[in-house]
Amino acid sequence: MTAVSIDETAAHALLRYARMIVARGYVHNSLGNLVIRVPHPDFADGVAYTKHAEVSLEEMTLDNIVVTDIPTPRLLHGTVPTSVGHNLSREILRLRPDVGAVIHVHHDETIALFASGAVKELRVLSLEFPYVMAKPPYVVPSHLDVEQDVGPIKDFIEHTNSLIMDNHGVTTLGRTVSEAYHRLNTLTSEVRRNIEALRLAALARAEVHYLAPEAVEWMYRYAESGDRRV
Repeated sequence: MTAVSIDETAAHALLRYARMIVARGYVHNSLGNLVIRVPHPDFADGVAYTKHAEVSLEEMTLDNIVVTDIPTPRLLHGTVPTSVGHNLSREILRLRPDVGAVIHVHHDETIALFASGAVKELRVLSLEFPYVMAKPPYVVPSHLDVEQDVGPIKDFIEHTNSLIMDNHGVTTLGRTVSEAYHRLNTLTSEVRRNIEALRLAALARAEVHYLAPEAVEWMYRYAESGDRRV
């Protein structure tokens, strides 16, 4: 094992955002996680700060933070291994050098919406969604377990900043932990809006007014241009 010294700034950032994720009601048990990439002179991909397995983001302290390699699950700081879900986060960081943080939670409304069979994709209602997300969410086919086998993500991870996993939850990516967190909030808000719009439309016997696909595509394309008219 190659030991690395803990970066206190990175560790406190991890703890701070863990508390924010908990405060939003995204965490119910020890599942779900947050990973932050931290540059390191001895590791070309940087190193990954996260929590170890069998402790929740809600209960974790600085003592529960571990550091791993990114191409491999090798522990560089700490003694308790990570959960299997860390495989997915590491692979995202390996394939996407632009990504600095990954958040994965088991969001109730997302699981319910897709499990209901009412939708197969998340259609866009709000102007803010494409601008914040910058790329459309990718719905992972239900037969794929991309935590156990990360191989398939190479085929789609370049084209998205968020994954929706049937009966499982959501994963968001960001250049910073702040960006990953705001994308998580934006995605979950859009899910709740979809649920409410579908419910109200059914009561009114009306059709939901989604944004036009070509307009949404235009907003994704120009999301990072600085010309955000919202």
